[in-house]
Amino acid sequence: MRNSFGNVFTLTTFGESHGPAVGGVVDGMPAGIEVDLDFIQHELNRRRPGQSAITTSRQEADQVELLSGVFEGRTTGCPIGFIVRNQNQHSKDYDELRTLFRPSHADYTYFYKYGTRDHRGGGRSSARITISRVVAGALAKLALKQLGITIEAYTSQVGNIALEHDYRHYDLSLTESNAVRCPDPEKAKEMERLISEVKAEGDTIGGIISCIIRGCPAGLGEPEFDKLHAQLAHAMLSINAVKGFEYGEGFAGVTQRGSQQNDVFVNEELRMKNEEFATAIPSLDGTAPANSTLNTQHSTLNTLTNHSGGIQGGISNGQDIYFCVAFKPVATLLREQQTVDMEGNATTFTAKGRHDPCVLPRAVPVVEAMAAITLLDHYLLSKMSKF
Repeated sequence: MRNSFGNVFTLTTFGESHGPAVGGVVDGMPAGIEVDLDFIQHELNRRRPGQSAITTSRQEADQVELLSGVFEGRTTGCPIGFIVRNQNQHSKDYDELRTLFRPSHADYTYFYKYGTRDHRGGGRSSARITISRVVAGALAKLALKQLGITIEAYTSQVGNIALEHDYRHYDLSLTESNAVRCPDPEKAKEMERLISEVKAEGDTIGGIISCIIRGCPAGLGEPEFDKLHAQLAHAMLSINAVKGFEYGEGFAGVTQRGSQQNDVFVNEELRMKNEEFATAIPSLDGTAPANSTLNTQHSTLNTLTNHSGGIQGGISNGQDIYFCVAFKPVATLLREQQTVDMEGNATTFTAKGRHDPCVLPRAVPVVEAMAAITLLDHYLLSKMSKF
């Protein structure tokens, strides 16, 4: 079972939904980064259960404990181990599922692959495991902040209720002002009503999360199999319940012609300097490694439009990177469903427990986290490729 993500900045996760704790190990974190524990906890609070009437009622503090890799408030460059303890499991709610395969869950596939499974809350396949991603993402955000790179995600659609414009038309500071995490207050009310209605019916609903990365320098990403958009897609599609990914204009762009889609370059100003590479792509600590003097070419080009979504040829071009992630309706319904047991016998069951009627509000920080992990990993990979 592969439980690690990344090339240079890596995250390895462990734990189950109803085990003692979930956690992870972050390796490759640059030394000297100031660690803001309040910020990391804030990110976890955005993901934690029980935060509103439209999320699961499971109550967890989700308090993170850093075990290593931080000394006197700064990263040491050594692996950062962390755990978040589970405190409010109701494992008995899942007793009848020990011998059943729930529709559209990982019960059958896990059992078929491994010959065993943890039936309590989905075990390893539970969305609770995304806690580790949020912690690692918060650490990555702290590093990216020094580079002037920011990442913001928001709910742009729930069911058939969708925002009518892209991110440039909204004040994203309003995203955290409502339970749905939508920057349009009126649309947010409609979305919240829909989620409440669906929850009352014992059903679930899906939607779309949009994400914007600003301040990303040109040059991140690899030209063939590790294209930046491919790695972002990998990161997003690894999140529970994600069914689709598109960047830039995505599928909407197929209705236009190349003359409408091409992003024209303007204000050409190339500066040739004999300088340290860190000047072209800034260092996390503001310094350059010894013996790194190179002839580098730093482009200050801009584009009139950004249909490409900030990535061309699999490499960032310095413009805003934007993408959308589609989430399916949560598979756990609080109503009777048909299924089969482990012997193949037809049966019915009604799920118990505490579940989200819509995963999007709590998935917003997870999307941001995976984007941050991917960006920092490619930033570090890009620096290595220059020496």
